[in-house]
Amino acid sequence: MITVRNYVKPATVEEAYELNQKRANRVIGGMMWVRMSKGNVGTLIDLSGLGMDKIVEEEEQFRIGCMCTLRQLEQHEGLNSAFAGVFKECTRHIVGVQFRNGATVGGSVFGRFGFSDILTALLALDTSVKLYKRGIVPLAEFVEMERDRDILEEIIVRKDKRRAVYFSERMSSTDFPILACAVSEKDRVYRVSIGARPMRASCIEGTEEEMKDAYRRFSYGSNMRGSSEYREHLAEVLIRRAINALKERDA
Repeated sequence: MITVRNYVKPATVEEAYELNQKRANRVIGGMMWVRMSKGNVGTLIDLSGLGMDKIVEEEEQFRIGCMCTLRQLEQHEGLNSAFAGVFKECTRHIVGVQFRNGATVGGSVFGRFGFSDILTALLALDTSVKLYKRGIVPLAEFVEMERDRDILEEIIVRKDKRRAVYFSERMSSTDFPILACAVSEKDRVYRVSIGARPMRASCIEGTEEEMKDAYRRFSYGSNMRGSSEYREHLAEVLIRRAINALKERDA
């Protein structure tokens, strides 16, 4: 477990940012994974008082506050209507409702966890993140960035009429995914995102013809849940299944 010396609930994002510049301090999201870590924390920085716990639907985009819970994603009618239930599908296997009521979207995204269903799904969409100092950055670029001490304020998902599906393979319903796969299509261009490789999710784009061997363009590793060879096989199957599901919607 962690040992915490001080707890602060900042009144502004600027105050939170300044506090977070000290290496001994740490921002907390839903406190689901942080509490399972080890070590000493000087000050825990709680963002829950900054009003960043809402999903705002605008004409061209959704703005998802960093303190929104996974349960909010799962139940939001606008998001699920715009993307055919992708957010309900990518959250429903995550532990249980009680956990999803506490875990935050910002924690999932900023943590860049290899097992993150949320990150995998968001990468398949036209998604950006808004950081306090750096500003708006495409999610695919953010995922590859070195971790720093900036503050993630919100996730921005464009309403670009992109169609998407999400699939995952697990040993049991609420376990971490062995492999996660999200595929979207717009103007006959597919975007494929593969997560739980077990490395963090990454994505590629191409035509349907180019996607036939898309699984070969990702790297895979082995852990207690599966070998790299098994994950590569799963990726081939799930990508094909996802593309077929998108095509069936046009039939």
